[in-house]
Amino acid sequence: MPSRPRHVALLTFDDVQVLDVTGPAAVFGAANDAAGYAFYRVHILSPQGGPVTSNCGLAVVTAPLASVRPGAMDTVLVAGGSQRGLKALAQDASAAAWLRRACARARRYGSVCTGAFVLAACGLLNGRRVATHWEATDVLGRNYPDVEVDANALYMEDGRVWTSAGVTTGIDMCLALVARDLGDAVANAIARRLVLYARRPGYQSQFSTVLAAQEKADSPFAGLVDWIRAHLDAPLDVASLADRAGMSPRTFHRRFTDALGETPARFVETLRLDHARTLLQTSLALKTVAAQTGYATAGHLSKAFARRFGVSPGLFRGMHHDGTAT
Repeated sequence: MPSRPRHVALLTFDDVQVLDVTGPAAVFGAANDAAGYAFYRVHILSPQGGPVTSNCGLAVVTAPLASVRPGAMDTVLVAGGSQRGLKALAQDASAAAWLRRACARARRYGSVCTGAFVLAACGLLNGRRVATHWEATDVLGRNYPDVEVDANALYMEDGRVWTSAGVTTGIDMCLALVARDLGDAVANAIARRLVLYARRPGYQSQFSTVLAAQEKADSPFAGLVDWIRAHLDAPLDVASLADRAGMSPRTFHRRFTDALGETPARFVETLRLDHARTLLQTSLALKTVAAQTGYATAGHLSKAFARRFGVSPGLFRGMHHDGTAT
């Protein structure tokens, strides 16, 4: 047990995205409960302190930056929010000075969602590879050419700098921070307590293939997408899927491609390989992963995996294995 808690600063402002604050705060608070002692002390801060109105109208009670010593912070995170709020924070000379001092001394620092714009404006992301909300990746890259923006990752770790994509991904990133500090068992316990479907790794794309399909698919394909997800180990050729959709193979292929923007074969492969990445974080044998994702052999899975992601399943597992059996 540490002699004193690790201090975490969550920097907010008017028009902040409330989940960028409450999500990380909930993770660190749950970590204290899971650890059985106050490992973290969370400070919700704003330049002047007092109530901060979020972009959904909820007020967040904050302490002023001046009430906390910059050098006392172990972890410093800037929340995202509206463009107006971000600009005001970045142009606040006192706040920017506090942030630079705090980040210079902190063990790690970063941002949630569009909070990356504030760090970039302060020169704290130069030469770093970062993530931000998918709607803002192009703008961040254009405005700050010294920052390398990963348009796909849920969150990024580059040295002491941790940055996440949009909104709920701050929870994923903070779970990774807790896992680094207290171990995977504690992070997994927090995920269960928060009733998360899964701990999402940073490499996972911001774009959900299933969600995109559910948004775009017309009536015949909305149910089919759910069925495919639940039967990845079944034969999912065009003829079988067309029969389930009640269409001829030719008509099905055309309508599916028009509705979802990719062919049935590509869509199925994406779902299978995404699920394979999740299973490869466990200790399941490669042939078992192949069977559960619809590949006839481990070799077939390896070929498809390397073609899509540029690494073998074995190398991927070595980078991301979490040590669990299932």
